[in-house]
Amino acid sequence: MPRKPPGSLDVERFMRRHWQREPLLVRGAFPAFVDPLSPAQVLALARSTEAVSRLVERRAHAWNVEHGPFPAARLRRLARRDWTVLVQDTNHFSARAARLLARFDFIPHARIDDVMVSYAVPGGGVGPHVDSYDVFLLQGRGRRRWRISRQKDRSFVPGLDLKILRRFAPEQEWTLEAGDMLYLPPGIAHDGIAETECLTWSIGFRAPSDRELVAGFLDFLHERLDARGEYRDPGSAPARHPGAIPSALEAHAARAISRVRWSAAEVREFAGRFLSEPKAHVYFTPPAHPLAAARFARRAARLGLALDARARLLFSGTMFFLNGERVEVPPAARALVRRLADLRSLAPPVRAGGAFWQTMHAWYLQGALAARTGEEE
Repeated sequence: MPRKPPGSLDVERFMRRHWQREPLLVRGAFPAFVDPLSPAQVLALARSTEAVSRLVERRAHAWNVEHGPFPAARLRRLARRDWTVLVQDTNHFSARAARLLARFDFIPHARIDDVMVSYAVPGGGVGPHVDSYDVFLLQGRGRRRWRISRQKDRSFVPGLDLKILRRFAPEQEWTLEAGDMLYLPPGIAHDGIAETECLTWSIGFRAPSDRELVAGFLDFLHERLDARGEYRDPGSAPARHPGAIPSALEAHAARAISRVRWSAAEVREFAGRFLSEPKAHVYFTPPAHPLAAARFARRAARLGLALDARARLLFSGTMFFLNGERVEVPPAARALVRRLADLRSLAPPVRAGGAFWQTMHAWYLQGALAARTGEEE
């Protein structure tokens, strides 16, 4: 159960009736909502080389998209209408955005994508489109009008760097104000247009496709294959058709492939590695002046521990996964590490044995966690 679910949302009822099934509008989901970042801070992130950002402009019936980082001069030249700046992974840069994400702890962390923000001026939007993931659209300052449709026509406007629907037939429409939230399952066509200058926070939850899972698992198996044989054909007759593949070679390939085996434990390990893998642009910086193990343990026991905002820690039974790798956790430390995976931080005082602190110190040296700073509350 989440620590603080959004407003009056009955999470059990929501998961049973709406999750992956039906859209849901929740008025006042976050009463007296305060944006995690101001418009100026969003635009500052759009100028940063560390953030992934986009600028989408609508010019009459034409669309233009640019990818950041953006020079300050480019942003100053923007018109008063019909554009939006989107910044991904704000939960990596803002402790308040990370706390906002924690309000959705009723959904497994393995499904988390990010908290994206859209800063738009009147008329701004990204056009009618369809997402392949679950998203909660939380309105911050200003107003945005949302239209949705269950239409089957998924053809896109050709020649764009955006997947904008060629035809959009809205079936429902709402205007969201600060604190209102709209949940959309995958496959629902939607279009959001800013009525005033506004901030909209998209809390997204991904679901890997079967193609991604199978391709990833084949790569995983490739690293572990122990296929030592090779094709041999001593005594073969001279080839009458050298362009033809020998039937014996085809049969050998079939036998070699049929010998590939995997276990349930290997599938679990692959899933943990795959689902805990950070995004491609994410990297971790070890501490510049690392503390020795004993001093780190004393400090973290007193202040508490927190995962880096970009770190992904998951578990399955006695298997633990950190940032795409399986990590060994001593039996005596597993209960507390599971708690860290659930809460992403541990409040002080942290009472634990040497095995736990040895594991935490190793992760600290990787830049995956640190002693708390107080911003996690």
